Amino acid sequence: MSEVLSQNEIDALLSALSSGSVDADELKQEQTKKKVKVYDFRRPNKFSKDQIHTLQVIYENFSRSLGTFLSAQLRSPVQIEVLSVEQLTYEEFIRSIPNPTILNVFSLYPLEGNSIMEINPNLGFAILDRLLGGPGLTPTRVRGLTEIEQTVMERIGQRMLDYLKEPWGGIIELEPALERIETNPQFTQLVSPSEVMMIVSLETKLGDVLGMINICIPFLVLEPIMNKLSVHYYYSSSNQKVSPENITAIKAKLQTSLVPLKVVLGQTQITVKDLLELSVGDVIPLNKNFRDDLEVQIGQRTKFLGKPGVHRNKMAIQVTRAVEEDNANE
Repeated sequence: MSEVLSQNEIDALLSALSSGSVDADELKQEQTKKKVKVYDFRRPNKFSKDQIHTLQVIYENFSRSLGTFLSAQLRSPVQIEVLSVEQLTYEEFIRSIPNPTILNVFSLYPLEGNSIMEINPNLGFAILDRLLGGPGLTPTRVRGLTEIEQTVMERIGQRMLDYLKEPWGGIIELEPALERIETNPQFTQLVSPSEVMMIVSLETKLGDVLGMINICIPFLVLEPIMNKLSVHYYYSSSNQKVSPENITAIKAKLQTSLVPLKVVLGQTQITVKDLLELSVGDVIPLNKNFRDDLEVQIGQRTKFLGKPGVHRNKMAIQVTRAVEEDNANE
Protein backbone atom coordinates (compact mmCIF):
# COMPACT_ATOMS: atom_id res chain seq x y z
CA MET A 1 0.00 0.00 0.00
CA SER A 2 1.13 3.53 -0.68
CA GLU A 3 2.35 5.62 2.30
CA VAL A 4 1.49 8.90 0.54
CA LEU A 5 -1.93 10.37 1.34
CA SER A 6 -4.17 11.62 -1.43
CA GLN A 7 -5.64 15.13 -1.34
CA ASN A 8 -9.06 13.78 -0.29
CA GLU A 9 -7.48 11.87 2.61
CA ILE A 10 -5.59 14.98 3.74
CA ASP A 11 -8.79 17.08 3.65
CA ALA A 12 -10.67 14.41 5.62
CA LEU A 13 -7.90 14.28 8.25
CA LEU A 14 -7.86 18.08 8.67
CA SER A 15 -11.64 18.24 9.01
CA ALA A 16 -11.56 15.43 11.61
CA LEU A 17 -8.92 17.31 13.63
CA SER A 18 -10.91 20.56 13.51
CA SER A 19 -14.16 18.83 14.55
CA GLY A 20 -12.49 17.01 17.45
CA SER A 21 -13.32 13.48 16.30
CA VAL A 22 -9.58 12.80 16.05
CA ASP A 23 -7.25 13.82 18.87
CA ALA A 24 -3.82 15.16 17.88
CA ASP A 25 -2.23 13.75 21.08
CA GLU A 26 -3.47 10.26 20.19
CA LEU A 27 -1.89 10.61 16.75
CA LYS A 28 1.45 11.52 18.35
CA GLN A 29 1.24 8.46 20.62
CA GLU A 30 0.50 6.28 17.59
CA GLN A 31 3.67 7.54 15.88
CA THR A 32 5.82 6.49 18.84
CA LYS A 33 4.46 2.93 18.72
CA LYS A 34 6.25 0.24 16.79
CA LYS A 35 4.84 0.13 13.27
CA VAL A 36 4.37 -2.92 11.10
CA LYS A 37 5.11 -2.43 7.43
CA VAL A 38 2.98 -4.41 5.00
CA TYR A 39 5.04 -6.66 2.71
CA ASP A 40 3.49 -8.26 -0.34
CA PHE A 41 5.20 -11.61 -1.01
CA ARG A 42 3.62 -11.70 -4.46
CA ARG A 43 5.62 -8.57 -5.33
CA PRO A 44 8.98 -8.90 -3.58
CA ASN A 45 11.40 -5.97 -3.60
CA LYS A 46 14.26 -7.28 -5.71
CA PHE A 47 16.40 -4.12 -5.56
CA SER A 48 18.05 -3.07 -2.31
CA LYS A 49 18.33 0.56 -1.19
CA ASP A 50 22.03 0.60 -2.09
CA GLN A 51 21.30 -0.68 -5.59
CA ILE A 52 18.57 1.92 -6.08
CA HIS A 53 20.95 4.64 -4.88
CA THR A 54 23.59 3.43 -7.35
CA LEU A 55 21.09 3.56 -10.19
CA GLN A 56 20.14 7.08 -9.14
CA VAL A 57 23.80 8.17 -9.30
CA ILE A 58 24.15 6.58 -12.75
CA TYR A 59 21.08 8.29 -14.15
CA GLU A 60 21.92 11.65 -12.56
CA ASN A 61 25.12 11.57 -14.61
CA PHE A 62 23.11 10.45 -17.64
CA SER A 63 20.58 13.28 -17.21
CA ARG A 64 23.35 15.91 -17.14
CA SER A 65 24.94 14.57 -20.32
CA LEU A 66 21.57 14.16 -22.03
CA GLY A 67 20.51 17.69 -21.10
CA THR A 68 23.69 19.14 -22.60
CA PHE A 69 23.24 17.09 -25.79
CA LEU A 70 19.59 18.04 -26.28
CA SER A 71 20.30 21.72 -25.56
CA ALA A 72 22.89 21.78 -28.34
CA GLN A 73 20.83 19.63 -30.71
CA LEU A 74 17.58 21.56 -30.28
CA ARG A 75 19.25 24.98 -29.85
CA SER A 76 17.09 25.56 -26.80
CA PRO A 77 17.79 25.16 -23.06
CA VAL A 78 16.80 21.71 -21.81
CA GLN A 79 16.72 20.87 -18.11
CA ILE A 80 16.60 17.22 -17.03
CA GLU A 81 16.44 15.99 -13.43
CA VAL A 82 15.97 12.55 -11.91
CA LEU A 83 12.51 12.69 -10.35
CA SER A 84 12.36 9.15 -8.94
CA VAL A 85 13.93 5.70 -9.06
CA GLU A 86 11.50 2.98 -8.03
CA GLN A 87 10.57 -0.62 -8.70
CA LEU A 88 7.17 -1.46 -10.11
CA THR A 89 5.60 -4.36 -11.93
CA TYR A 90 5.43 -4.17 -15.70
CA GLU A 91 1.64 -4.00 -15.55
CA GLU A 92 1.75 -0.96 -13.26
CA PHE A 93 4.20 0.78 -15.55
CA ILE A 94 2.07 0.18 -18.66
CA ARG A 95 -1.03 1.47 -16.88
CA SER A 96 0.76 4.65 -15.73
CA ILE A 97 1.75 5.89 -19.21
CA PRO A 98 -0.59 7.49 -21.76
CA ASN A 99 -1.86 5.91 -24.96
CA PRO A 100 -0.56 6.78 -27.51
CA THR A 101 2.97 7.55 -26.37
CA ILE A 102 6.51 7.16 -27.73
CA LEU A 103 8.08 3.87 -26.61
CA ASN A 104 11.70 3.38 -27.66
CA VAL A 105 12.43 -0.34 -27.24
CA PHE A 106 16.21 -0.85 -26.92
CA SER A 107 18.78 -3.48 -26.01
CA LEU A 108 21.80 -3.18 -23.70
CA TYR A 109 24.41 -5.53 -25.16
CA PRO A 110 25.97 -7.69 -23.66
CA LEU A 111 22.98 -7.86 -21.27
CA GLU A 112 20.13 -9.97 -22.56
CA GLY A 113 16.60 -8.71 -23.03
CA ASN A 114 15.04 -5.39 -24.01
CA SER A 115 14.23 -2.21 -22.10
CA ILE A 116 12.05 0.82 -22.78
CA MET A 117 12.70 4.55 -22.93
CA GLU A 118 9.24 6.15 -22.86
CA ILE A 119 8.99 9.79 -23.94
CA ASN A 120 5.83 11.64 -23.01
CA PRO A 121 3.92 12.67 -26.20
CA ASN A 122 3.93 16.39 -25.35
CA LEU A 123 7.70 16.35 -24.85
CA GLY A 124 8.29 14.06 -27.84
CA PHE A 125 6.34 16.24 -30.26
CA ALA A 126 8.06 19.36 -28.90
CA ILE A 127 11.45 17.74 -29.65
CA LEU A 128 10.27 16.77 -33.15
CA ASP A 129 8.96 20.30 -33.76
CA ARG A 130 12.35 21.79 -32.84
CA LEU A 131 14.24 19.29 -34.99
CA LEU A 132 12.01 20.07 -37.98
CA GLY A 133 12.53 23.83 -37.67
CA GLY A 134 9.58 24.79 -35.48
CA PRO A 135 9.46 26.73 -32.19
CA GLY A 136 8.92 23.57 -30.10
CA LEU A 137 5.12 23.51 -29.89
CA THR A 138 2.99 20.48 -29.10
CA PRO A 139 -0.09 19.40 -31.12
CA THR A 140 -3.51 20.24 -29.76
CA ARG A 141 -4.63 16.63 -30.25
CA VAL A 142 -2.58 13.64 -29.16
CA ARG A 143 -1.88 11.33 -32.10
CA GLY A 144 0.57 8.71 -33.29
CA LEU A 145 3.78 9.34 -35.21
CA THR A 146 3.88 9.72 -38.98
CA GLU A 147 6.52 7.80 -40.94
CA ILE A 148 8.76 10.87 -41.22
CA GLU A 149 8.38 11.67 -37.52
CA GLN A 150 9.17 8.08 -36.60
CA THR A 151 12.35 8.14 -38.70
CA VAL A 152 13.47 11.39 -37.05
CA MET A 153 12.65 10.03 -33.59
CA GLU A 154 14.62 6.84 -34.28
CA ARG A 155 17.73 8.88 -35.07
CA ILE A 156 17.47 11.18 -32.07
CA GLY A 157 16.48 8.22 -29.84
CA GLN A 158 19.63 6.28 -30.73
CA ARG A 159 21.81 9.30 -30.03
CA MET A 160 20.09 9.78 -26.67
CA LEU A 161 20.72 6.13 -25.79
CA ASP A 162 24.42 6.49 -26.69
CA TYR A 163 24.83 8.70 -23.61
CA LEU A 164 24.11 5.68 -21.41
CA LYS A 165 27.57 4.27 -22.16
CA GLU A 166 29.61 6.66 -20.01
CA PRO A 167 27.60 6.59 -16.74
CA TRP A 168 27.34 2.79 -16.92
CA GLY A 169 31.06 2.45 -17.75
CA GLY A 170 32.06 2.08 -14.10
CA ILE A 171 30.02 -1.13 -13.87
CA ILE A 172 29.80 -2.64 -17.36
CA GLU A 173 30.61 -1.62 -20.92
CA LEU A 174 27.23 -1.34 -22.64
CA GLU A 175 26.28 -0.93 -26.27
CA PRO A 176 22.73 0.49 -26.31
CA ALA A 177 20.89 -0.13 -29.58
CA LEU A 178 17.41 1.06 -30.53
CA GLU A 179 15.36 -1.90 -31.72
CA ARG A 180 12.04 -0.29 -32.66
CA ILE A 181 9.53 2.43 -31.74
CA GLU A 182 6.01 1.63 -30.56
CA THR A 183 3.13 3.99 -29.77
CA ASN A 184 0.59 1.67 -28.11
CA PRO A 185 1.70 0.43 -24.65
CA GLN A 186 -0.79 -2.45 -24.77
CA PHE A 187 0.99 -3.97 -27.77
CA THR A 188 4.46 -3.72 -26.19
CA GLN A 189 4.86 -6.88 -24.14
CA LEU A 190 8.49 -7.22 -23.05
CA VAL A 191 7.99 -9.46 -20.00
CA SER A 192 5.14 -10.91 -17.96
CA PRO A 193 2.82 -8.37 -16.29
CA SER A 194 3.99 -9.35 -12.79
CA GLU A 195 7.71 -8.98 -13.58
CA VAL A 196 9.51 -6.38 -11.45
CA MET A 197 10.96 -3.43 -13.38
CA MET A 198 13.30 -0.61 -12.40
CA ILE A 199 11.62 2.66 -13.44
CA VAL A 200 13.77 5.81 -13.66
CA SER A 201 11.67 8.94 -14.20
CA LEU A 202 13.45 11.98 -15.67
CA GLU A 203 11.60 15.29 -15.45
CA THR A 204 12.43 17.20 -18.63
CA LYS A 205 11.74 20.85 -19.39
CA LEU A 206 12.07 22.13 -22.95
CA GLY A 207 11.18 25.81 -23.06
CA ASP A 208 7.63 26.02 -21.68
CA VAL A 209 6.98 22.30 -22.24
CA LEU A 210 7.31 20.01 -19.21
CA GLY A 211 7.29 16.25 -19.76
CA MET A 212 8.69 12.95 -18.56
CA ILE A 213 11.23 10.51 -19.92
CA ASN A 214 10.78 7.12 -18.24
CA ILE A 215 13.44 4.45 -18.54
CA CYS A 216 12.09 0.98 -17.77
CA ILE A 217 14.61 -1.85 -17.26
CA PRO A 218 13.42 -5.36 -16.29
CA PHE A 219 15.00 -7.08 -13.32
CA LEU A 220 15.91 -10.00 -15.62
CA VAL A 221 18.12 -7.65 -17.68
CA LEU A 222 20.04 -6.32 -14.65
CA GLU A 223 20.20 -9.65 -12.78
CA PRO A 224 23.68 -10.66 -14.12
CA ILE A 225 25.25 -7.45 -12.71
CA MET A 226 23.24 -7.10 -9.50
CA ASN A 227 26.33 -7.77 -7.36
CA LYS A 228 28.06 -4.78 -9.02
CA LEU A 229 25.22 -2.34 -8.37
CA SER A 230 26.72 -0.74 -5.28
CA VAL A 231 28.00 2.79 -4.78
CA HIS A 232 31.33 1.49 -3.44
CA TYR A 233 31.92 -0.69 -6.51
CA TYR A 234 30.79 2.10 -8.85
CA TYR A 235 33.25 4.69 -7.50
CA SER A 236 36.09 2.23 -6.99
CA SER A 237 35.77 1.10 -10.63
CA SER A 238 35.65 4.70 -11.83
CA ASN A 239 38.87 5.55 -9.95
CA GLN A 240 40.88 2.58 -11.19
CA LYS A 241 44.10 3.24 -13.04
CA VAL A 242 43.86 3.71 -16.76
CA SER A 243 44.75 0.59 -18.72
CA PRO A 244 47.74 0.59 -21.15
CA GLU A 245 45.29 0.31 -24.07
CA ASN A 246 43.57 3.53 -22.99
CA ILE A 247 46.91 5.30 -22.59
CA THR A 248 47.93 4.25 -26.11
CA ALA A 249 44.60 5.45 -27.52
CA ILE A 250 44.90 8.82 -25.75
CA LYS A 251 48.47 9.27 -27.01
CA ALA A 252 47.37 8.48 -30.57
CA LYS A 253 44.61 11.11 -30.38
CA LEU A 254 46.94 13.71 -28.88
CA GLN A 255 49.55 13.13 -31.59
CA THR A 256 47.00 13.94 -34.33
CA SER A 257 45.60 17.00 -32.51
CA LEU A 258 46.07 20.41 -34.14
CA VAL A 259 47.79 23.17 -32.15
CA PRO A 260 48.22 26.83 -33.19
CA LEU A 261 51.81 27.77 -34.10
CA LYS A 262 53.06 31.27 -34.90
CA VAL A 263 56.41 32.98 -35.39
CA VAL A 264 56.97 36.46 -33.93
CA LEU A 265 59.10 38.52 -36.32
CA GLY A 266 59.53 41.31 -33.81
CA GLN A 267 57.80 44.06 -31.90
CA THR A 268 57.75 47.85 -31.90
CA GLN A 269 55.76 50.82 -30.64
CA ILE A 270 54.38 53.67 -32.74
CA THR A 271 52.09 56.59 -32.08
CA VAL A 272 48.48 56.68 -33.23
CA LYS A 273 49.44 59.60 -35.51
CA ASP A 274 52.11 57.47 -37.25
CA LEU A 275 49.66 54.58 -37.51
CA LEU A 276 47.06 56.74 -39.24
CA GLU A 277 49.65 58.09 -41.70
CA LEU A 278 50.94 54.66 -42.78
CA SER A 279 50.81 53.97 -46.51
CA VAL A 280 52.04 51.36 -48.98
CA GLY A 281 55.83 51.21 -49.04
CA ASP A 282 56.44 52.55 -45.54
CA VAL A 283 58.96 50.65 -43.40
CA ILE A 284 58.37 49.89 -39.72
CA PRO A 285 61.62 49.11 -37.82
CA LEU A 286 61.32 46.18 -35.42
CA ASN A 287 63.30 45.41 -32.28
CA LYS A 288 64.90 42.34 -33.89
CA ASN A 289 68.12 42.10 -35.88
CA PHE A 290 67.90 39.93 -39.00
CA ARG A 291 70.62 37.72 -37.50
CA ASP A 292 68.61 37.13 -34.27
CA ASP A 293 66.55 34.00 -33.70
CA LEU A 294 62.80 34.42 -33.90
CA GLU A 295 60.34 33.22 -31.26
CA VAL A 296 58.20 30.22 -32.19
CA GLN A 297 55.04 30.24 -30.04
CA ILE A 298 52.68 27.35 -29.34
CA GLY A 299 49.46 28.93 -28.20
CA GLN A 300 50.60 31.85 -26.02
CA ARG A 301 53.94 30.39 -24.90
CA THR A 302 57.36 30.57 -26.57
CA LYS A 303 58.61 27.00 -26.98
CA PHE A 304 61.32 27.25 -29.68
CA LEU A 305 63.72 29.68 -31.35
CA GLY A 306 64.46 29.53 -35.06
CA LYS A 307 65.74 31.17 -38.28
CA PRO A 308 63.36 32.37 -40.99
CA GLY A 309 63.78 31.12 -44.54
CA VAL A 310 62.11 29.60 -47.59
CA HIS A 311 61.32 25.92 -48.19
CA ARG A 312 59.85 24.82 -51.54
CA ASN A 313 58.81 28.38 -52.36
CA LYS A 314 57.01 28.76 -49.03
CA MET A 315 57.90 30.79 -45.97
CA ALA A 316 59.41 28.55 -43.31
CA ILE A 317 61.14 28.55 -39.95
CA GLN A 318 64.13 26.38 -39.03
CA VAL A 319 64.12 25.47 -35.34
CA THR A 320 67.53 26.12 -33.81
CA ARG A 321 66.84 25.27 -30.17
CA ALA A 322 64.08 24.59 -27.67
CA VAL A 323 63.29 27.09 -24.93
CA GLU A 324 63.58 25.77 -21.39
CA GLU A 325 60.35 25.70 -19.39
CA ASP A 326 61.75 28.20 -16.87
CA ASN A 327 62.52 30.68 -19.67
CA ALA A 328 59.30 30.12 -21.61
CA ASN A 329 57.90 33.52 -20.63
CA GLU A 330 60.96 35.50 -21.72
